[in-house]
Amino acid sequence: RYADFGVLHRNELSGALTGLTRVRRFQQDDAHIYCTVNQIKSEVANVLDMIAEVYEYFGMNFALQLSTRPESALGDIEIWDKAEALMTEALNEYKAKTGHGWTLNPGDGAFYGPKIDVKVFDALKRAHQCATVQLDFVQPMRFDLKYQSGDAETGGDGYERPVMVHRAVLGSVERMIAILTEHYAGKWPFFLSPRQAMVVPVAKQYTDYAFTVQKAIHAAGFYVDVETSARTLNKMVRETQLAQYNFILVVGGKEEETATVTVRTRDNEVRPEAVSIADMVAEFKQLMADHK
Repeated sequence: RYADFGVLHRNELSGALTGLTRVRRFQQDDAHIYCTVNQIKSEVANVLDMIAEVYEYFGMNFALQLSTRPESALGDIEIWDKAEALMTEALNEYKAKTGHGWTLNPGDGAFYGPKIDVKVFDALKRAHQCATVQLDFVQPMRFDLKYQSGDAETGGDGYERPVMVHRAVLGSVERMIAILTEHYAGKWPFFLSPRQAMVVPVAKQYTDYAFTVQKAIHAAGFYVDVETSARTLNKMVRETQLAQYNFILVVGGKEEETATVTVRTRDNEVRPEAVSIADMVAEFKQLMADHK
């Protein structure tokens, strides 16, 4: 199994370029799996589990569609039939395990193999083609790929040709960022947010303590900034909320004396009691672990 986040280029017409959703240079979470025909089912099942896990973290639903042999198909028809049967079994077992159904799209597979397309739905129920699982019988033939099979005892040459599985979970990373930005309406969950916390000192004399808090939380691996404009507290808090920081940590004399922070959220929820820096870091770590 080889995974690759390499840079790809596509010479799109200038009129087709749109934001991050259609670009000429992009990166894809591509992977290629080389397996035997009999391993197709288990490998496809593993990829489906991975896709389900990732989109559960994102809070997005998806639909599965199996596209079968087109008229332009290349390769051995018997292998096509067996591969389609194994992918069907994998999808049926996935349905039995998760209750997630799938549909058939006859004749719409690629010329090199059948594929499972994954359509992801955002918060507005719009469908986006992102993840995919595609079998490829052609590239192993073109590159004359072989593996030692041990069939020499039965009169063969001891080698067989593998099947190649193309898989992508996010698809284009740039396009996925665009989809997620609209899906969350700019309110990124903490585990994905580039603006996880802002420390806001109530007055200029508490700026040093604000930086102490920032240093401690940043050392634990989180994105945290300090508001240093020294404007009114309400204005600083309001602008931090509009900037979609997940947490606003207000500090003043009381917090400095007790090594704590007063916690607000971007939705203007204010916690009644101050929280120690250690407890704040522990909460952040739990949010990351829970993908919240």
